[in-house]
Amino acid sequence: MARIGFIGLGRMGGPMARNLLKAGHQVVVFDIVQPAVDALVAAGAVAGFSAAAAAKDADVVITMLPAGEQVRDAWLGQGGLSKASRADALLMDCSTIDVATAREVAAATGRPFLDAPVSGGVMGAEAGTLTFMVGGDAAAVERARPVLEAMGKTIVHCGEAGAGQVAKLCNNMMLAATMAVTSEAFVMAERLGLPAQALYDVCSKSTAMSWALNSYCPVPGPVPASPANRDYAPGFTAALMRKDLGLAQQAAKDAGVDAPVGALALALFDRFVEGGGGGKDFSGIITMIRAGQRA
Repeated sequence: MARIGFIGLGRMGGPMARNLLKAGHQVVVFDIVQPAVDALVAAGAVAGFSAAAAAKDADVVITMLPAGEQVRDAWLGQGGLSKASRADALLMDCSTIDVATAREVAAATGRPFLDAPVSGGVMGAEAGTLTFMVGGDAAAVERARPVLEAMGKTIVHCGEAGAGQVAKLCNNMMLAATMAVTSEAFVMAERLGLPAQALYDVCSKSTAMSWALNSYCPVPGPVPASPANRDYAPGFTAALMRKDLGLAQQAAKDAGVDAPVGALALALFDRFVEGGGGGKDFSGIITMIRAGQRA
């Protein structure tokens, strides 16, 4: 079993670190929020007094942080992870950040470094069923596989450094647009007198089927595990979806790609978040769509 330094114990990082403990790894944790550290220590982790201390002597160092700025600072700045980690340690960032920063950090560490963002939300993190989209050296990916398999069900090597972030941003751009149009369809069905269950029964087995519909159906009832049945308590918040859509638009711009549907999805989630929906699950955007219909 490996000694793992894990930095960032939020809604995703906490359950991921917990699953590493369940798999028998020794996990040294750090977060600026002390109760998050305390909860992992109670589960069997060791507390590091700083990010660098958590990384020292670790076989694997993992970060799960909010944005590119924090990732850059953790690895290359005041966090000191690159300098503190062993020369032979496996380095990995599971945050969702901009592609340019992912590539910058990977190059600056001077060692094999994996960008490994995840899909699956809080439920996937808790269940250990996440999908990891991994960018970096193939040999490093294989070395990381046993650790990733303790936290996820699917591990896909997407290519060189930054490729994991590209895959994540493309995935979430598609997901957001699909959820928005799925929500529009359910509101249209409501207004035309078609029961939500009937629409679900048709579309979930027809050409309109999607993960957004089959797993996160935006209306209560058809999918019991959907956040719609819990007043849109988040598996993945609308605020995080807006962040990822902004990163996707920036990546598209940098690549010279026109992505108008992704831009429209970003505009819709901007409105939802600015209207107070940021803490709700992203599927809660149906409430905004419903409220905006003419009488």
